[in-house]
Amino acid sequence: MPSESQQAMSWSRMATIFVLILAVFILFDQNLRNGLGQLVGYGLEPLVGFGGAYPVVTLFLTGMFMTSITIIVRHFFTDFVDQIRNQKIVSAFNKELREARMENNNYKIKKLTEMQQDILQKSMKASTAQLKLLPITMIVIIPIFAWLAVFMGQVPNTIISVPWALNVNLIDTILLPIWVLLYSLISVPFGQILMRSLRFFEFRKRLRELEAGE
Repeated sequence: MPSESQQAMSWSRMATIFVLILAVFILFDQNLRNGLGQLVGYGLEPLVGFGGAYPVVTLFLTGMFMTSITIIVRHFFTDFVDQIRNQKIVSAFNKELREARMENNNYKIKKLTEMQQDILQKSMKASTAQLKLLPITMIVIIPIFAWLAVFMGQVPNTIISVPWALNVNLIDTILLPIWVLLYSLISVPFGQILMRSLRFFEFRKRLRELEAGE
């Protein structure tokens, strides 16, 4: 009979697959994408659309908003201290098992193999936590990206200057539309700073709790 963690992993995978299939439909079905984008636009366009006059500012603010939501949700629903502890345990176990096999230490291999199921459960626990959050964040990201696709198609002037070129058309494509690449250039560094800041304060809080308990 599957364990509770395995059942949770199974449900998380099903939810993730469903959301990914939905994302593919929205990505390739222009009518669905435009309909969803226009619906979301009723709320976002008055806030960050600026009538299409400042598309880079719109991308910047939207990127900050989406990144903040996904990282904050992940932060408050994931025990990073426990996750890192489990990662260290799994890493140390794998190192010991490799060394035992290289040394052909059958006794040590047998003992480690007996522990392997518990170690795998620790690894599965971390993966399950991430999978549980993925559908939640995707439900936020997909509609906003649909709106950005509709919005960028309606911007009157999509020519901008960037550090590497004087004139770049945001709707041109280099593997991906330029506006998607610019969005990533904006949101990824911001996301890293926000994530590291939240983790720093979380770890410092845990250290203070440990010091207070001594």
